[in-house]
Amino acid sequence: MPVRPLRVLAAVSVTTVAVLAAGVGTASAHIRVSSADAAPGGYGELTFRVPNESDTASTVSLRVQIPTDTPLASVSVKPVPGWTATTTTGAIDPPVEVHGSEVTEAVTEITWTADAGAGIAPGEYQTFSISAGPIPDVDELVLPTIQTYDDGEESAWIEPTVEGEEEPENPAPVLSLTGSDDAGHDADEASSDDSTDASDATADDSDDSDGLAVTALVVGIVGLVAGLAGLGLGLATRRRS
Repeated sequence: MPVRPLRVLAAVSVTTVAVLAAGVGTASAHIRVSSADAAPGGYGELTFRVPNESDTASTVSLRVQIPTDTPLASVSVKPVPGWTATTTTGAIDPPVEVHGSEVTEAVTEITWTADAGAGIAPGEYQTFSISAGPIPDVDELVLPTIQTYDDGEESAWIEPTVEGEEEPENPAPVLSLTGSDDAGHDADEASSDDSTDASDATADDSDDSDGLAVTALVVGIVGLVAGLAGLGLGLATRRRS
């Protein structure tokens, strides 16, 4: 009989670990790119969020490739302490028209290199930003990226993400420009944007509620584990006495 509570305790402990692991697993560790102000025809700040996925090595280099079929005529790099940024310029052949201007030469690659001891260590992340434009008139910008570690390993974030299919193992960062409009919305467009914002807020609230529900579940399981532990100790004490 005294063994039974201990077995239950072990089983519940395993369940607790599984729940916690599932919660951690929902957070993607892939390289992402985002922008608060990029829109076709304008200029914007593009920010790459780079997590370190190695348990033992540090990220020491990041190479972002800008495809020549969606060139950015002007690119400037935001300084990152401890890192050196360089840009590679190449010919756009054949030339591409970007909002009325013919682009024949543009930045095709941006490389950030860490100074000694300044890499992204295991369990850390770093952000790298550029100001660029004019943004091409497309729904999205795909920006293949190579992440290099100090042990020589590389992660090639270059695989295309296909709508309707599962995300690939190493997806290329994608900046979505869908819904980005130039200035000068009419009243109907403004109303539509307000509705979208309200919908997004509702979705965020739903996500928060889900998060609270998971937290409550984990707390409940931990409490149950503690209770069973106390029961097991009590039974053990009674047997000794």
